[in-house]
Parts: sequence; C-alpha cells; structure tokens
Amino acid sequence: MTHDIVQTSAADTLPPFDPATFWTQFHHDTVVIKGVRLHFVEGGSGTPILLLPGWPQSWYAWRYVMPLLAKAGRRVIALDPRGMGDSDRPASGYEMRTVAAELHDFVEALKLTANGPVDIVGHDLGTWIGYAYAAEWPGDVKRLAVFDAALPGITPPPPAGIPSAEANVRTWHLAFNRLDDLPEILLQGRERELLTWLFRNKSTRPWTITPADLGEYVRVNAAPGATRAALSYQRHNLGPEGIAHTRARAERKLAMPVLAVGAESGAGATLPDTMRLVAADVRGAVFAGCGHYMPEEAPRAVAEQIIRFMGK
Repeated sequence: MTHDIVQTSAADTLPPFDPATFWTQFHHDTVVIKGVRLHFVEGGSGTPILLLPGWPQSWYAWRYVMPLLAKAGRRVIALDPRGMGDSDRPASGYEMRTVAAELHDFVEALKLTANGPVDIVGHDLGTWIGYAYAAEWPGDVKRLAVFDAALPGITPPPPAGIPSAEANVRTWHLAFNRLDDLPEILLQGRERELLTWLFRNKSTRPWTITPADLGEYVRVNAAPGATRAALSYQRHNLGPEGIAHTRARAERKLAMPVLAVGAESGAGATLPDTMRLVAADVRGAVFAGCGHYMPEEAPRAVAEQIIRFMGK
C-alpha cells in the first residue's frame, strides 16, 4: 500500500530540553475521574489537541513537540493515562474499554469537546489507547494521528520461527512483559538499566534522550506500582480478551481522518497498513532514518506532520 517516505535527519531534532523555558508556557495539573487522579501538562491556546504517550514513557515524551504545536495556535494537553507518569496506578482497569471510557470522562472534565470533537495523537501504547477511544467514542474524536505501533489482533503476526535480530530487538519485550511474576522480579530496582537499553537499542538518535531525560523516566518507572501497571496494559491487551475486544472494534471502521506514521527502524509501514484495516480515511507515512522514539528523535518532523494533517 502507498505511503509517504519522510526523510528525517539531525535537523529534525531540537536542543536538549530546557525546563526554565518550557514551564513559562506550560503547567502541571490533575483531574480526578471516578476516584482516579490523572496528571496532565497543558499550555497554549486555541483548538485543543490531546497527546497520549507510550511505554515506558509519560507526558514528558511530548516535551519537544508541545511548544511547536502551541506555536501553531493549538491548546496542547499531554496526558499521563492511568498507570503512567504521575497519574494514579489502580490495581485494575487496564483493558482498553476502561481506559477509553476514562479518557472520555477526562475530555468531558476539561470541556475539550465544548466546540466540537477533539484531535487525538498517540505514540506506542498511546496508539492503542487513541484507537480504542476513537472506536468506542467516535463522536469525541475529530482526527486521530498515531505514531509507531502495532495493534494487537489487527496487525498481521510475524512469520513463524526465530525472528531476525532486528525484529527481536523491536519486539522481545512484548512476550516477556506478558509473563506472570518474572518481569517484576527481574525489573524491580533495575529500571535504569532497562530504560538505558531500550532507549539505546530502539532509537536511531539515542542522544536525544539525555541523562536528565533518562532520570525523569527512571523516576516515574521506579514509583510504586509503575511496573505492575505497565505490565497490566500489555498482559491484558496482548491476551485473548484484549485481542477479541480489538477485533470487535475493527468490525466497524473509523470514519474520522487518520494519520499513521511509522519509523523506519520501528514499525515502519506496518502501522499505516494496519490502520487501513480499521479506518476508512488513512494518510500513511514512514520516517526514514528514525527510530521508535519519534517525538524525541524527530520532533520537528512529528510536529510538521501533525500540523499539516490537523491544521489549527
């Protein structure tokens, strides 16, 4: 299937994150949804756009993209979904139906749909959440943009047999994280080692995640309940029930416009091809020269794609 090839380079990166400048424009906030406290960061003015991060990250993954979207005239909200970042980590509720309903309530609480449906952007696990939300609450979503992920139960499975070394680097953790007990045993207290490995091996420009950035990700991933919550997302949504729910959603294609962008060293064209199976109006692209952590490795290109697709 056809998709655009977007060549990325070091020119698509930004200087290391400057908190002093960032926090003059953005602020932390929380809202409680049915007893679950959700943390988000917001700034800018204009038509709202809601950003959803992936694992093992948080709202912070969007720190470079957010000022670019605000400059383009958008009110930007980057959410920590339940179990991520500085949001609460309840013991259950990590199936997409619950998370999508909670996202609907969050959007209602912030009145993001007061003037019509809201634009949604997701990366990695944020793609799973964004797709489920758009499928289950289609009246809420104006446009959906998703970056470098697969959809369990929809994306064709890899060929049987031993995966290539490249494929193994990209996907080994999906099987590991679904195991009972062992990931918690091995990962507790070793969050820095895991994250260092992931960011170095799944990115093309690992320097875009600085030691200070790594420290922030270690902080949120070492918090009580963080590993359990992350694994709960993957255990449920990669399991039989989660896959069945995703396939049921796919029986009715999304009607809103969808932008699907994969990374050459990540999901690649798999994401655009997958989204065409579940949505009627898909614009696809692949970022050449880019790894999985697209909002950090090529924030200028990511923002440009979003702005071009969604406008003001």
